[in-house]
Amino acid sequence: MIKEECGVFGVFGHEDSSKLTYLGLYALQHRGQESAGIVTASKGRFRIIREMGLVSEVFNPENLSELTGRAAVGHVRYSTTGSSDIKNAQPTLSDTSKGKVAIAHNGNIVNARELHEELKSTGSIFQSSMDSEVIVHLISRSNHNNFLDSLVESLGRLRGAYSLAVLTRDSLIAARDPNGFRPLCLGKLDGAYVVASETCALDLIQAKYLRDIDPGEILIISRDGLKSVKPFQFERQSFCIFELIYFARPDSMMFSKSVHEFRKEFGRRLAKEHLVKADLVMAVPDSGNSAALGYAEESGIPFEFGMTRNHYIGRTFIQPSQKIRDLEVRIKLNPIKDVLKGKSVVVVDDSIVRGTTSKRRVETLREAGAKQIHMRISSPPIIGSCYFGIDTPKKEKLIASARKIDEIRRFIGADSLGYLSVDGLVDVTGFPPESFCTACFTEDYPVKFGRGTSKMILEKNA
Repeated sequence: MIKEECGVFGVFGHEDSSKLTYLGLYALQHRGQESAGIVTASKGRFRIIREMGLVSEVFNPENLSELTGRAAVGHVRYSTTGSSDIKNAQPTLSDTSKGKVAIAHNGNIVNARELHEELKSTGSIFQSSMDSEVIVHLISRSNHNNFLDSLVESLGRLRGAYSLAVLTRDSLIAARDPNGFRPLCLGKLDGAYVVASETCALDLIQAKYLRDIDPGEILIISRDGLKSVKPFQFERQSFCIFELIYFARPDSMMFSKSVHEFRKEFGRRLAKEHLVKADLVMAVPDSGNSAALGYAEESGIPFEFGMTRNHYIGRTFIQPSQKIRDLEVRIKLNPIKDVLKGKSVVVVDDSIVRGTTSKRRVETLREAGAKQIHMRISSPPIIGSCYFGIDTPKKEKLIASARKIDEIRRFIGADSLGYLSVDGLVDVTGFPPESFCTACFTEDYPVKFGRGTSKMILEKNA
């Protein structure tokens, strides 16, 4: 299964900045469940709390009360192999030659390794293995005296994806890479400004959505109000289409439309491309819910709840023997036998990555009595690894990179298998194909880089 990215949140000019950031991170918890952190600034003094764990585990009324100030940035981070370490939790808080700065970062910098080696060779000492720390060292080494000029110079050296919330002693800065890979939006509450990865975080704190941060834009929020600069040459927008397929919360708004509605449209298009005769349509909860509703509406086949999900899953202490691994699918999802017994079922999911999870789910549905299982996937086959902030496996681990669709069908044990086409996926959005990064489906990467720098490199920050 593909893991989520990270979530960033920031507030400027509100007496309850830390509490609002806490709530904003709660809304963004789906983007990362490994660590959480908040940094506040008050009269030049910075305070930080960041720990491994969920937002509800890291923060409590006592430590939130210590995070005083009218400005804050927060971050939730997702889990990656080999990176479960507090030193890699965010936001980063660093002393630089331009003053203290806290940075929350969503994305992946594909030239981080070469920048890291260059900086190390000239004396920089790194405290973590995050690509985000490269930004801090670039800012500190800039010859500009002005922080904004130093930031512009530093970001100009980066290639790849970044949506940033940057806290200085007197400003909150939101920045997005020139391709706009990752989302970042601006809101307002009680005269204060808010930035967030998704609009669902604005909704929770009842902030008014104002607009998205544009690709290549640096937005400075201070007591003087808003100042926008766009110092980088715009080449093409390359918004990650997987945000619409899976990562973003269904209640978030993107491109002036709810993510839920996009996913329903994907399901409708999927039904047009791969219609099959069946007794019911069901989703793999929760990622397939919206697309399954769309498939059912378009096909006229009744929608049913064929599986129930356990939402209260933490890390298990049980050693991962093969028997236990085989039961993992049941820990998270359990079939409803009365719904499935003797039925021909259309099962809608958002993606197939390695194929092993889909295989176990098909086996579980057959054991529950399903007569036929028709898998329908609301994205195209994933054939390429992501280098811009999504934790996809290496190409050789992606089942669609080496197998044809019918071979995948036989591997997972389904009676039929249909993927949404790339053309169908993009057409549903209503935007030109070049508006999105679809590299995981096409291997057409919007930012060119040597594969030797791939897959981060130091540690994927996302």
